[in-house]
Amino acid sequence: MFFEGFSLETVEVRGQRIRLRRGGKGPPLLLLHGNPQTHAMWHKVAPVLAQRFTCYLPDIRGYGFSSKPPVQPGSAPHAKREHAADLVALMRHYSHESFRVVSHDRGARVAHRLALDFPAAVEKLCTMDIIPTLEHFERTDMAFGMGYYHWFWLAQPHDRPERMILRDIEDWFDLHTAREPKDKSFFHPEARADYLAALRLPGTVNSICEDYRAAAGIDLEHDRESRAAGVKVQCPLLALWGSKGSIPKWYDALAIWRQYAAGPVSGGVVNSGHYLAEEAPEEVLAALEGFL
Repeated sequence: MFFEGFSLETVEVRGQRIRLRRGGKGPPLLLLHGNPQTHAMWHKVAPVLAQRFTCYLPDIRGYGFSSKPPVQPGSAPHAKREHAADLVALMRHYSHESFRVVSHDRGARVAHRLALDFPAAVEKLCTMDIIPTLEHFERTDMAFGMGYYHWFWLAQPHDRPERMILRDIEDWFDLHTAREPKDKSFFHPEARADYLAALRLPGTVNSICEDYRAAAGIDLEHDRESRAAGVKVQCPLLALWGSKGSIPKWYDALAIWRQYAAGPVSGGVVNSGHYLAEEAPEEVLAALEGFL
């Protein structure tokens, strides 16, 4: 019953192999996952959305079973701008010039850049449990450093964090994702198995660290350039976040997103931790119903 009715495909775009699931009927909808996950995180949400939309669920470059660009100085192959260009090419492969986007965590950071670089492509954008990367770094204080310590650790030079993770991948996954040390029940066994299988592939852990290195480097350059040029999200934006996570502790998320958007911004809290679509799929679907 896992993704019943969806096909599992691999498509090559821009020299990258992208694994994805595809299913449903209706207008195109792109769903982007976070770290350290794969497209399987949408297994409770996508089958419902597929009743009204044609859903595309890729593993973004570097993650899952998609291509893993090699480590490079400056981490340019893992810039969110490159991820975004992959996804536009992917949707064009399926003959879609514009589409709606629902995104979580790292995938939401890719989606933000996608909306900035390709405004005509993104009709509506939902982000889950983030504020813009630039805003995080420019507001950094002790609370952020403690709560988001992994941002700074994963961004350390190659291959320091990789070596530590690769010593026990499953233990790292459990520590990184658990709301509490023993509470991981919101992960479906098949989804968790997919996450761990992907993490064990050569290059995945390197790519995750490169993603965070890019966020602390080249992505900030691109974000500052966009801000200086007055480039903002043009489409309607829905921002959701978990009540048990870090966003509501430190940020007025809607006020922040309104600084980065030219179009309407709406959203609010979901009764969950960080993994909204897996912990509280009914609430997420209810919010998306009114937005999409």
